[in-house]
Amino acid sequence: MPPVNSATAQLKPALDIDARLAEIERGVDLLLNLTPVNATEAWADFELSDFRTVPTLRLRPLGFDPDLARRDLYNLEIENVTDPALHTLLRTKRDEIARQITALEDRDTSRFVNGSLQLYGGISPTLTAAAEALLEAIPAQSPTAPSVTAGAFADAARTEMERYRAVYPDFPVHVDIRDDVSELMVSFGRLLVPESAVFRADRVEPLLHHEVGTHVVTYQNGARQPLRLLTIGLPGYDETQEGLAVLAEYLTGGLDPRRLRVLAARVVAVGDMLNGAGFLDIFETLQVKHRIPRRTAWIIAIRVVVAGGSVKDAIYLRGVSRLLEAFADGVSLDALLVGKLALDHLPLIQDLLDREVLQPPWIRPRWLDAPGAQERLARLRTGTTVMDLYEGEASA
Repeated sequence: MPPVNSATAQLKPALDIDARLAEIERGVDLLLNLTPVNATEAWADFELSDFRTVPTLRLRPLGFDPDLARRDLYNLEIENVTDPALHTLLRTKRDEIARQITALEDRDTSRFVNGSLQLYGGISPTLTAAAEALLEAIPAQSPTAPSVTAGAFADAARTEMERYRAVYPDFPVHVDIRDDVSELMVSFGRLLVPESAVFRADRVEPLLHHEVGTHVVTYQNGARQPLRLLTIGLPGYDETQEGLAVLAEYLTGGLDPRRLRVLAARVVAVGDMLNGAGFLDIFETLQVKHRIPRRTAWIIAIRVVVAGGSVKDAIYLRGVSRLLEAFADGVSLDALLVGKLALDHLPLIQDLLDREVLQPPWIRPRWLDAPGAQERLARLRTGTTVMDLYEGEASA
């Protein structure tokens, strides 16, 4: 259980609302409810059509009543919270959950893309230019490393979690292989591995630092705080969280050129979708213009068109870009590890840390101590851009 001290005891009414907001968002479960349940079958059908038929992506039925969830949200008396920092965080989180509910109601309609934009933001000309520059500068390469199965990756993830557990005995080990998810993800602290997935062997360690060392670690750090929203994420946390996870790959030497090209291609694909391109056009553009391998182009395209058009995948490159700017300005990495939060929340989080409402992070990510990590981090603090993350061609 999170520690309770005099600073948090007097804030109990606010923390009760915080706990209820966290419970409501767990029921809404935006991430899982926007994940296709039939991606493997859809790919097989797409192959049979000689890559000419738009795939049908099925989403799971909602497991909650949107009207009841909204009623629960707006019955919370956030207006009575007098602490300024907590009032701001609770109010904006309530509004974000309301937008999540509406977006899920709008799945597979033309309205969904607007909800996605409200949740994740658009893409600027500067970000688009950076993505196009990366795609132009980095040579296209075919994967040469051997692959590992979902089972082997899950075993590696459990081993990684056990490494944390050896240092932090209460660190839980939760890894599930699922047949109803289409991509690797962390959902409320549990690592979900698609049953049909295969992973490049040389991507396993970087992915472990991304998923376990960032997403699971920040979830567990948040779980040690009195503010439950730090487990499910403060409003708009996704951009900073994904940017931090990608930087974990970079700091450990695992952000190879192919991975950078994928992150850039996601931004370009989102831009094409917003400009009216459909699945087949996005799929072809990724292959022909940007030389993205066919299966990778498929994965990028379905992530962009799912539910009616999702802009979420642009947050990876945008998150990295904003973090690089923040590091050059001297932002502390420690505060970003307290839980799942956005760069914009740092002043509020620092205020709560100073007042001992929040405590320093429980877990230190292993990627901070990887060989060369501190040297790379020091270089980032001198002022860099996403182009500087490209360190030359990957070895075969």
